Amino acid sequence: MGALQSLPDEPEYRDLSEKTGFSFEQIGILHKRFKQLSHNEDTLRRDDLNTIPDLSCNPIRTQIIEAFFDKRNFHQNGEGTVQEISFEEFLVVMSHFRPPALDMTEEQREIIRREKLRFLFNMHDTDNDGTITLEEYRHVVEELLSRSGALGKETAKGIADAAMLEVASISMGHMEPDEFYEGITFEHFLKILKDIEIETRMNIRFLNMDTTNLCNRTQSVRVNGCLSGELSSSTGSPQGSVFSSLLYTLYTDGCRSQYEN
Repeated sequence: MGALQSLPDEPEYRDLSEKTGFSFEQIGILHKRFKQLSHNEDTLRRDDLNTIPDLSCNPIRTQIIEAFFDKRNFHQNGEGTVQEISFEEFLVVMSHFRPPALDMTEEQREIIRREKLRFLFNMHDTDNDGTITLEEYRHVVEELLSRSGALGKETAKGIADAAMLEVASISMGHMEPDEFYEGITFEHFLKILKDIEIETRMNIRFLNMDTTNLCNRTQSVRVNGCLSGELSSSTGSPQGSVFSSLLYTLYTDGCRSQYEN
């Protein structure tokens, strides 16, 4: 990815921008973060994400990390997983968090919506069989509810089972006593989330703004009327979005290795 360190009018920037919808400046910011996470290597591995301290507390950390290495999320109709990803693959995965453009047509908006929902569906369909089974769904619910310690695993299991029954009633309607609900297909997934504007909620705002205000920023401290000198701040991310905590962690964890205190 040496070309990414040159001027932003290089062909590689243009290709990546067309493929992901990111601006040249956004690509430059994400490339810098990619290099920090990969310790200046050309590829990113699971261990690089596993070592982010704040991510270790996330109850669905495994699903989040695996999403970056799932070939289904590379827009290439692939299957299975990879051991490491290039910057281009990292960028493609991150493009799922890009907000829709204001001038987008309804058809384009629907395409973005389906892509985002497919990304979420893939996170839970861990065996790539096209169905989120009860076991897969139960595992996520148990992780979310039992990790805090407030609920035991059996209670979490009961909640997951009840939730899956409700999903079955929404997806299938009336079911006979001897019928078995195999799991949530992607079409069922779309039906369940039809009233949620995921295309506007599943995003991070710094990818849809004039990012020049994140560059060349300075900061100072005032104590008892005395103002310190200014220091440059090279890392930052605006607040907001359902995934802001995850993306903020990915974006700022490099500060930890540079400033011990």
